[in-house]
Amino acid sequence: MGLRETFLPWPALRQAKAALRGGDGSGRGSSARSRPTDRLQPRTETSDRVVDSVCPYCAVGCGQLVYVKDEKVVQIEGDPASPVSRGRLCPKGAATKQLVTNPLRETKVRYRRPYATQWEDLDLDTAMDMIADRVIATRRDTFVETDEQDRRVRRTMGIAMLGGATLDNEENYLIKKLGTALGAVQIENQARI
Repeated sequence: MGLRETFLPWPALRQAKAALRGGDGSGRGSSARSRPTDRLQPRTETSDRVVDSVCPYCAVGCGQLVYVKDEKVVQIEGDPASPVSRGRLCPKGAATKQLVTNPLRETKVRYRRPYATQWEDLDLDTAMDMIADRVIATRRDTFVETDEQDRRVRRTMGIAMLGGATLDNEENYLIKKLGTALGAVQIENQARI
């Protein structure tokens, strides 16, 4: 569909000309197009591959199609084949691309020591070891076998587990299982799985 020319390239004049000629009375067809619009092409057309995925934001599990070009995410859309969402996404789901492509996204482990004023970068192994050491010490120091009435409770009130809606169902399930195995009582998830 080519661009219709007028003596001025303003959309209102193109639409008026088309309406007078009778070809585009609504002013929403070819008269509303411009050369830059005709040159545009969807990001999904140029992608190398499409990967099926699930929206990470809540426990609903809406299907997503992730379009990849040169190993970079170029677009994320709802999956019409998903029985859950039938191709629709909520505003958060529709903005999923920014979750993985935002240049401000932290991709390193950041740590601020007690009383420090600056953050420092840690390698993942060091951070995981620090977390494991603290969990083991907290459980050891706060684990209670029986309560004051000599009832067997086998719990710790020193550890709480919190899942979130940006985690998928499997991750939240594992958080629940780990928390229960540690003896934690305070286990919560905003997605309420």
